[in-house]
Amino acid sequence: MLEPSLLALIAGIFLIAGVVKGTVGIGLPTASVGLMSQVIEPRTAIALVVFPSLLANAWQIWRAGRVAEMLLRFWVYLVCLMGVIGLVSTFLTGALETQTLMVVLGAVIVLFSVMSLAWQPPFLPARYDKAGQAVSGIASGALGGMTGIWAPPMVTYLMASRVEKDAFVAATGVMIFLGTLPLIGGFWANGMITGPLAVISLAMTLPAITGFQIGEQLRRRLDADRFRKVVLLVFLVMGLNLIRRALN
Repeated sequence: MLEPSLLALIAGIFLIAGVVKGTVGIGLPTASVGLMSQVIEPRTAIALVVFPSLLANAWQIWRAGRVAEMLLRFWVYLVCLMGVIGLVSTFLTGALETQTLMVVLGAVIVLFSVMSLAWQPPFLPARYDKAGQAVSGIASGALGGMTGIWAPPMVTYLMASRVEKDAFVAATGVMIFLGTLPLIGGFWANGMITGPLAVISLAMTLPAITGFQIGEQLRRRLDADRFRKVVLLVFLVMGLNLIRRALN
């Protein structure tokens, strides 16, 4: 079991991650796993994020609505995402060396940060949409199954499709919620999630959703774009630090 002082620190991390998600719509797994991996073993950090991610996105779905529309529009992405996450998380993640996992995790966070800060993907014509969903879903599933973070391919696809703001929030909520279901099953099957870790993960839902509500209020008062850039720069530093630690 984790020490009480460490549990308090992890609760604070989930509060911060919830604020990030509530303010910019994404980033709870990236923020929480990235921050926790600075102080605990990355495999434990990835396992702890599953229930807060699941329930925070259930909250986001409830607030955003449009579930049936998102399922019909993005079903190819969702099928590929859930299938690949289930396979990778069940059979690969638990077998990876810690150093390898840290490099992959750091690289994913760096990739997400750099792409979000500096790159606008080209427009994806409607005739290629299903192919784009399949490619993005497979890439998201491979990354998500290993690290619990699948934002880079997901956000790239949605940006390339020029999805409008409200649909973006609704879509990411559905995509992350449904993707987390096979992630939980895979991590339980390979032993990454145990009974005590599941209890702690469930408990961390409270600070995550509290932070989400704070972030929603901040979104109305702050310059959301400036806040997003600051958060992404912090993510970039965290990702680079994980790679540095793994290679030392």
